[in-house]
Amino acid sequence: MASPNVTWHAGQVTRPERVRALGAPGATLWLTGLSGSGKSTVAAAVEQRLVAAGRSAYRLDGDNLRTGLNGDLGFGRADREENARRSAEVACLFADAGVVAVVALITPYAESRRHARRVHQEHGLVFVEVYMAASVDLCSTRDPKGLYARSAAGDVASLTGVDDPYEVPEDPDVIIEPGLSLAEAVDAVLSALARAESEAADPGSTAGA
Repeated sequence: MASPNVTWHAGQVTRPERVRALGAPGATLWLTGLSGSGKSTVAAAVEQRLVAAGRSAYRLDGDNLRTGLNGDLGFGRADREENARRSAEVACLFADAGVVAVVALITPYAESRRHARRVHQEHGLVFVEVYMAASVDLCSTRDPKGLYARSAAGDVASLTGVDDPYEVPEDPDVIIEPGLSLAEAVDAVLSALARAESEAADPGSTAGA
């Protein structure tokens, strides 16, 4: 997708040059799951751990993006798809710049998640899908934003997992089960990132696996 009458203008800095300057390549960690599943909490902790280790990282939280870039979008299917599309494009730019983009976005539709991965693959960038596997029953008991209670009262429509669908990932790169501690969840995400980066650096390493 591109606007008409535009031409991509290549810069003078290559990706390897950015990697040498930053000491590590960029990537995208895409955390998907229901509201209340822990996406934002884990994303913030992952970002903190990466930066503490000397790696450039930036968290792209779904609610934060909707205060600016995606603030014009609603919660119908078309707007949710556009929300994910824009977020994927931004994450791709961050990853290309050598930053680990840590995206915390419900992303309820499988095709939106496939599109996000595809955009990164087309640019030769590492993409890791993280499924926060908390059930709607568990999320409704946590209810950190009060959305489930407001939905039950009829004050919120189209709440994902209640009256709007969430298509569970069939083959995510890592699944975070509700019983994991925050530290264990961060370890699992970063281990998946390390595996993906190793495979990207040596594509033949998984041959015959």
